[in-house]
Amino acid sequence: MTYTAYFDGSCGPVNPGGTVCYGAVVFLGEEQMWSCSMRWEPPSGVRTTNNIAEYLGLLAVLDFFIRYNLTASKIVVHGDSRLVIEQVFGTWKIKSRGRYYEKLAVAARDKAGLFRSLSGKWIPREENTLADTLSKPL
Repeated sequence: MTYTAYFDGSCGPVNPGGTVCYGAVVFLGEEQMWSCSMRWEPPSGVRTTNNIAEYLGLLAVLDFFIRYNLTASKIVVHGDSRLVIEQVFGTWKIKSRGRYYEKLAVAARDKAGLFRSLSGKWIPREENTLADTLSKPL
């Protein structure tokens, strides 16, 4: 059976510089197994962005599967951030320009390498409503 995960992030009311929140949800078949809705406090000097929020959502999903020793399972991760999906699962490079999200991108790609059957799929925002709702400020 395949696990299906969704993630999303938000930075508001302004991007960059707003409050970063992220949400994620995991299903096994039709059954929801786990979800999270978190607000993130940035380290001193880090300017918040939507890209940071999106990567935190993906990392939450990956950490869930690692925590429960499910890295050998078949997993499809959905997100509405083309940047995140392409940088971790596709062909886009992570360019090092000193932005904080790039550190998160490298961490996500490294964690993704621990999985046997993990894939990512970009979806339009309209198909990501549950994770989107979970990513709104608490």
